[in-house]
Amino acid sequence: MNGLYDEVLSALHSVWNRRWLALAVAWGVCLLGWLVVALIPNSYESKARIFIQLDDALAEQVGIGVADKKRDIERIRQTLTSAVNLEKVIRSTKLGDSVSSPKDMEGAVIALGKSVKVAATEENIFEITAKASQGSLSEAENAKLAQEIAQKMIDIFREENLSGGRGEMTETLQFVNGQLQQREKELEAAEQRRLAFEAKNPDMVAGGQAGLQRLEAARAELRGIDADLAGAQSAVAAINGQLAGTPATIAGGPGTSSPKSSLAQAMSDLAQMRARGLTDNHPDVVSVKNQIAALRAAAQSDSGNVGGVPNPAYSSLQSIKADRGASVQSLNARRSTIQAEIAQLTARQINDPEIAAEAQRIGRDYDVLRQQYDKLLQDREELRLRGEVKTEREAIKFQVIDPPTTPRAPVAPNRPLLLIGVLIVGVGAGLGAAFALGQLRTTFATTSKLEAATGLPVLGSISRTLTETAQAARLRQRKLFFAGLGALGGLFALLMAVEFVQRGMVA
Repeated sequence: MNGLYDEVLSALHSVWNRRWLALAVAWGVCLLGWLVVALIPNSYESKARIFIQLDDALAEQVGIGVADKKRDIERIRQTLTSAVNLEKVIRSTKLGDSVSSPKDMEGAVIALGKSVKVAATEENIFEITAKASQGSLSEAENAKLAQEIAQKMIDIFREENLSGGRGEMTETLQFVNGQLQQREKELEAAEQRRLAFEAKNPDMVAGGQAGLQRLEAARAELRGIDADLAGAQSAVAAINGQLAGTPATIAGGPGTSSPKSSLAQAMSDLAQMRARGLTDNHPDVVSVKNQIAALRAAAQSDSGNVGGVPNPAYSSLQSIKADRGASVQSLNARRSTIQAEIAQLTARQINDPEIAAEAQRIGRDYDVLRQQYDKLLQDREELRLRGEVKTEREAIKFQVIDPPTTPRAPVAPNRPLLLIGVLIVGVGAGLGAAFALGQLRTTFATTSKLEAATGLPVLGSISRTLTETAQAARLRQRKLFFAGLGALGGLFALLMAVEFVQRGMVA
C-alpha cells in the first residue's frame, strides 16, 4: 500500500514539475479539437407522415386487387427517392443554388439521397424524413431547407400517384390502340387474300370453308357417325337376343287364366321392363323372373291345351328392332356419303398439293390475326375501364397525417457532448505528455526510489530552501499557470454558451 502511495505521489510530482508542458499540450489539443467541432455543420431534420388508402369496392370489381395496389404503392415508395425525383427537389430548393454543372448535380443527388428516407412505419402509413446540413447556410436556413425538402417529397408523391398514374395509363392505351390499328390492317389484308384465293379456286372452297377445313370437319363427323353406328348395332344385337328368348305366340286367350296364359303375361311384363331399360339386377325384374320360373313349371304340368295367340311382347320387340334397323341403315348411308366426300377432298389435295398448302397457310394466318385482334380489343376495353376507375375514383388515395415539421434544434452533431469530449481529451493529453516526459528523464521524487535504484542506503534528504525573491517568482508562475488553466475553462464555457444561443436563435 505504501509503495502504491509513493508511486502516485511520484507521478503527481513529475506532472506538477512539468505543468507548463501539460498546459500547453492541453491548449493545443483543445483548440484544434474545438475548431474541428466548430467546422462540422449542424443537421436539421424534418419529418412528415402520410396515410395511403387501399380499399375500393369498385376497383375490386374491375380487377384492381389489393395486391396490385400494394405493388403500386411499393413502386411509388421505391421510385420516390430516384435520381430524377431528387433532381426535381434540388432544382426547386436552395440546394440548386450551388449547382452549376452536371457533375455538381450528380454529387448533390448522391448527397440528398443519403439525407432523404421513405419508410413504412405502420400499415398504410409512410414516414418521410429529410435532413439539411449545408455549410453555406445559416442555422435557420438549414432548418427551413429541411422542411422544404420534406414538403417537396410529398408534392412529388402526389404527382406520381395522380398525374403520373394517369399519364402512364394514357400512354398504355395509346400503345394498345396503335397495336390494334396495325392488327386491323393486317386482318383486312389477310381477308382480302383469302377472298382472292377463294375466287381463284372455287373448287377448294364450299360455303366459305376451305378444303382442308372441310376435310377435317368431315373426318370429325365420320368419327361421330362411327360411334353412333356402333351404338345402334349394339342395340339391334340386344333386341335380337330378346327376340330369341320370346315366343311369337302364347297359349290361351285374353280371358283365360291358365298357367300358360299367366306365363305369357309375366313374360310380356318382363319384356316391357327391359324395353324401359331395367337391368337384370333390378328388384322388379328379379321378381318377375322368379314368377316366370314358377309359372313355367306349372304350365308344363298343366294338361290343358288351348289355342295359341300372338305374343304382344314379341310384336313390341319386332317394332323396336325395325326402328333400330332403320337407324343403322341411315347411319350407314351417311357414313358412305362422308367417306366419299373425304376421298374426293383427299384426291383433290393429292392432285393440287401447292394449292392445298396455300389454302392452309391463308386460313391459318387469318385465324391467328383474328384471335390477336379480338384479344387486343378485349384488353383495350379492360384497360379503359381500369383507367376510368383510377381517374374518377382514385383507387389509391393518400392523406397527409403530419405535415413537415420545422426543426427547432439540430439532430446532429451533439456539439455540447463533443466540446466536453475534446476538453477531456485535451486535459488527458497534457497530463499524459507531462508524465511521459518525466518517465524519460531519470529523477527520484522520494528517497525510497533512490534506494531501490542504487541499492545503497539513503541517510536522509535535504529540503529545498528558496529566497524571498525566488518564492515571489514561483508565486507569479503559479498565478500565471492557474490563469492559463482558468482561461481554458472559460473558453470552454464560452463555446457552450454560444452553442445554446445559436439553438435559441433557430427556435
